[in-house]
Amino acid sequence: MARATTIPVLGGILCLAAVQAAYGQDAWKVTSPDGNVAIEVRLADPGLVADYPAGKIRLYYEVQCKDRTVLPLSPLGIERQDRVFVDGLKFVEARPVIFVNETYTMLTGKRKVCRNYAKEQTLVFFGPDNAKLELVIRAYDDGVAFRYRFPESSDERHVVLSEATGFRLPEGGRVWAHPYDKASEYTPAYETYWVDGVPVGTASSNEEGWAFPLLFCTSDRTRWGLLTEAAVDGSYCGSHLSQPASDGVHRLLFPAEGEGNGTGSVEPSWTLPWATPWRVVIVGETLAPIVESDLVTHLNPPSMVADTGWIKPGRASWSWLSDHDSPQDHDKLRTFIDLAAEMGWEYSLIDANWNIMKNGTIHDLIAHANRKGVGLLLWYNSGGPHNYVTEQPRGTMDLRQVRRHEFRRLRDWGIKGVKVDFFQSDKQNIIQLYHDILKDAADFQIMVNFHGCTLPRGWSRTYPHLMTMEAVRGAECYSFDRSFTNYAPMHNTVMPFTRNAVGPMDYTPVMFDDNVYKHITTNAHELALSVVFQSGWLHFADRVSAYLDLADAPKQFLKTVPVTWDETKFVAGEPGQFVVLARRQGDRWYLGGINGRQAERAVKVALPFLEGNAQYTTLMIGDGKTPRRFNIVTPPAVSGDQLGQFSSFKGLTSQDSMELHLSPYGGFVAVLDPVR
Repeated sequence: MARATTIPVLGGILCLAAVQAAYGQDAWKVTSPDGNVAIEVRLADPGLVADYPAGKIRLYYEVQCKDRTVLPLSPLGIERQDRVFVDGLKFVEARPVIFVNETYTMLTGKRKVCRNYAKEQTLVFFGPDNAKLELVIRAYDDGVAFRYRFPESSDERHVVLSEATGFRLPEGGRVWAHPYDKASEYTPAYETYWVDGVPVGTASSNEEGWAFPLLFCTSDRTRWGLLTEAAVDGSYCGSHLSQPASDGVHRLLFPAEGEGNGTGSVEPSWTLPWATPWRVVIVGETLAPIVESDLVTHLNPPSMVADTGWIKPGRASWSWLSDHDSPQDHDKLRTFIDLAAEMGWEYSLIDANWNIMKNGTIHDLIAHANRKGVGLLLWYNSGGPHNYVTEQPRGTMDLRQVRRHEFRRLRDWGIKGVKVDFFQSDKQNIIQLYHDILKDAADFQIMVNFHGCTLPRGWSRTYPHLMTMEAVRGAECYSFDRSFTNYAPMHNTVMPFTRNAVGPMDYTPVMFDDNVYKHITTNAHELALSVVFQSGWLHFADRVSAYLDLADAPKQFLKTVPVTWDETKFVAGEPGQFVVLARRQGDRWYLGGINGRQAERAVKVALPFLEGNAQYTTLMIGDGKTPRRFNIVTPPAVSGDQLGQFSSFKGLTSQDSMELHLSPYGGFVAVLDPVR
């Protein structure tokens, strides 16, 4: 049960007076509980370019970290169809600063116990005809967030035409981002390639601008930031970023008209009172706060599911990537169920077109899976008028009555979860569809995976049965994208700092055999993705023999690697280069590291996260003599394909470090157990 409090800060008015004396009459600043992060809001004309719309008096904000500006003065404002809250705003009041302080538990994600701890202030303004606009700002120790709120009451539906909200990135900095998709039969799906550290001000490769999240750094790389949004519910649409304007500002944009085959409105609408999603800027002096942050889930409502005993994250076998026709073949699917049973994985995913299966029926598979102790997950097309994709089953998820009938049937069959695919839109009607699916699935105790979908925005807190989401160019591209072969190593090192930093990611990793297009990552790199990437369901994407023929150590590792974590720590890395993460379950630590470049890399791994003076033994699986072999170091003796890359790490403590050497496109995993 979450424990939430809002505590007024004593002397808040005196603090506000001090800020106004320092920054001018119409300026407000909220600092984080630890005093290191701040958001400052100004009502003024600082002489900046008024790109939207033209005017002199505007709201601006600035984000600071350790007394240095991370996000320079950037515009605020929102335009409703009936009123424009951009120019000519009049300040009404600054409500006292309050503490937001709550603790909640997550079933998936970076850690089990999360603390939502921030300082918040609400600024009230009059727009045209004295209509009220509230700007709610929060400062966390690892970032800031803000949202607009219309507090007045009205049964009339109001339309938001656009936002003046913008993000001015630091001059001379670098950006890691991916272009927002052009609307098509299969997009937007957040599956474009990421750019690797391009200069601030770079335009995306298409006129649609950039997608969230966007990672950036200052020119000297002493400050880092990640832009995204949170708590996008059915009262609003998903947003993305424009191309950079002449003044360097990326404005917030609504979906394109053509998304979802033109169904649904581009502009969101709702009755009053009404609030927008949170706009989020995660910041830090290093990349650690960005990788480790739970800010996106903090900003979402508490869990709506009272009894969560039926929600079981886990590992799954998956046949589709190695054999696209397999979901229609009962005999092939049985072998993947058997694989899951042999490996101790909880689930097997039956992908598209299972309803037209040959050699048997879904009920035959259910009976076989029950005998093997394996839960089944079934694929569904989201399809309604927003989706022309023909894969089946379709026509069961878009209408409430039909959807609830289908979920009731799945519950009666004993199906554990669904993978719902091909949404093709970030418009309000499709955002509402996500929430409707999640609400109905909870009623029938069905877990959910979204594919061909939007970006995670913290929904896993509200709907703990949301196990994972795609929204990434994942390993499936080995079957249809020749360029993925060379792109994947670097791409994999960007994900922990960007896409996976904001929510669970169904990348379908850990492939040892080549598919249509070969991979150049080593087997140790692939093994490490099971730790480096986070997902409530971990879908192992390779063919059956690829796992059953593994050496004992990596095979045993895949039998036991968890998908739920009590804690996550960033150890080392740089986007596009390499990354090492540490994750804890109970008193056992799992380390995973990957090299995104062709050159060998030496990495020194410090271990300050280990408990006190406790000693740990270490299992290490790294790169062998060839990319398809492993080097295995087991405690206490050394065994395996010995290259001398690793010493036998015995009795490690928090004061120690490990010297690792990663092969080109290589990787490693390590399991650290406390000495009993």
